[in-house]
Amino acid sequence: MTDCVGDAKLEVKQASKEFKESENVAEKYSAMTATKNSDVNMNVGELSAAFTAVPTHKSMKKQIQFANQEEKQEFSKFPTKTGRRSLSRSISQSSTDSYSSAASYTDSSDDETSPREKSQLNSKGSSDFCVKNIKQAEFGRREIEIAEQDMSALISLRKRAQGEKPLAGAKVVGCTHITAQTAVLIETLVALGAQCRWTACNIYSTQNEVAAALAESGVSVFAWKGESEDDFWWCIDRCVNMEGWQANMILDDGGDLTHWVYKKYPSVFKKIRGIVEESVTGVHRLYQLSKAGKLCVPAMNVNDSVTKQKFDNLYCCRESILDGLKRTTDVMFGGKQVVVCGYGEVGKGCCSALKALGAIVCVTEIDPICALQACMDGFRVVKLNEVVRQMDMVITCTGNKNVVTREHLDRMKNGCIVCNMGHSNTEIDVASLRTPELTWERVRSQVDHVIWPDGKRVILLAEGRLLNLSCSTVPSFVLSITATTQALALIELYNAPEGRYKQDVYLLPKKMDEYVASLHLPNFDAHLTELSDEQAKYMGLNKNGPFKPNYYRY
Repeated sequence: MTDCVGDAKLEVKQASKEFKESENVAEKYSAMTATKNSDVNMNVGELSAAFTAVPTHKSMKKQIQFANQEEKQEFSKFPTKTGRRSLSRSISQSSTDSYSSAASYTDSSDDETSPREKSQLNSKGSSDFCVKNIKQAEFGRREIEIAEQDMSALISLRKRAQGEKPLAGAKVVGCTHITAQTAVLIETLVALGAQCRWTACNIYSTQNEVAAALAESGVSVFAWKGESEDDFWWCIDRCVNMEGWQANMILDDGGDLTHWVYKKYPSVFKKIRGIVEESVTGVHRLYQLSKAGKLCVPAMNVNDSVTKQKFDNLYCCRESILDGLKRTTDVMFGGKQVVVCGYGEVGKGCCSALKALGAIVCVTEIDPICALQACMDGFRVVKLNEVVRQMDMVITCTGNKNVVTREHLDRMKNGCIVCNMGHSNTEIDVASLRTPELTWERVRSQVDHVIWPDGKRVILLAEGRLLNLSCSTVPSFVLSITATTQALALIELYNAPEGRYKQDVYLLPKKMDEYVASLHLPNFDAHLTELSDEQAKYMGLNKNGPFKPNYYRY
């Protein structure tokens, strides 16, 4: 019986494609079904009626008829041509945006009016903010609450220190990625007594609904996803330049805020007690200022703290590199030829993840120690110009500039994916691609095809900006480690007695790193072994730490 029904359906499809006369089709299938088992649950009259309804291709929608109401309801479940197109569009959109964007407040529901041209008020009547749409605040609040569930250590710090208010009187101006996770950090600083004004360090990484939630809660935030370069600097300026309010602490990610204050408002540094910087790029800029004798306040290098280097840079990038690439390109990694430029902690995380999924990975390096580590981990160390023609993906994570040049891009094969996992957008020479002979085609959110005159396409992600925060999300737990470190660094610099820190760049004390780690161990139900008095004496250690000297490399 099943065979007969299957045969009939197959012939129906064939007949429809060939657009035969409906009477002939019915006749053909009446003859066919007459020779089959008489138990088939379909009579010739029904079959003929169904085939008589097969329309010509010119007026298919109008001529379809249904034997009963049930069939009509079943048919209506399937989308029309227009419906299929819009459904496909929504699936493509949600697969490439961040979690918050996919839920679809961030990109699709807003008009194209620049937030700078809008007049918005929060529920308290304040207009001291600039976000995409303040009405998204409720949705953003839910995202922040979800992030808090996996950032228990930062919440624990908030509860422990909330009574003491160690940041009472602190006026913190911040420039970081504005995501649900950083919102938890910002609200922790507020709970500890600080006043905060905030802007974004990346034009693509802001979650609009989270920015709206912060603005609704009273934080002066100036950021939205898709800012122009002019918008970016305008937002920073609005954060710093506020009548009757002057910052005394800076929390930076990339050094742009610090650079702007030095350039436009140098007098602000008379009241600044310290700078906390969390990125390779920003730390490099601080050391340059220090070397030139231009650093006029103490600065804390969070990037090179153990809890940032070994957890955020390594473990976070190990997971988020795959997330970003999958959402934007749907690429399969097995068998792909990939070159990762740089084998620091970020590069190590990327290589580990790609290798685990079957990619054939090689590495470029300038440092012989990192190069030797890559070799011992099973990766070939090469020069980019030696292998660029064969690569399916080129990933930068060096913190340097012009790592991938126009010459490299010209030699890449058709379909090569190019992206950056470093903080700054200087690693890939994107400016060299904006020339008349090359065509740019936006195929998805944050995905551009750059087309050469011969038809070759290079797939550029996030216009060379940070892939994971521009095109996907990052794990809340790992960011809790970094955020807790940043909060403690701010508390340390703000409360330090005069003279403890000079006008230089400092690393966090080892004891503070260990404290941050200890706050996160309960998440794993981990139980530390305690030294006996005899063991502590033998090792020359305090039983409560620190357990490693400052020169120890984890």
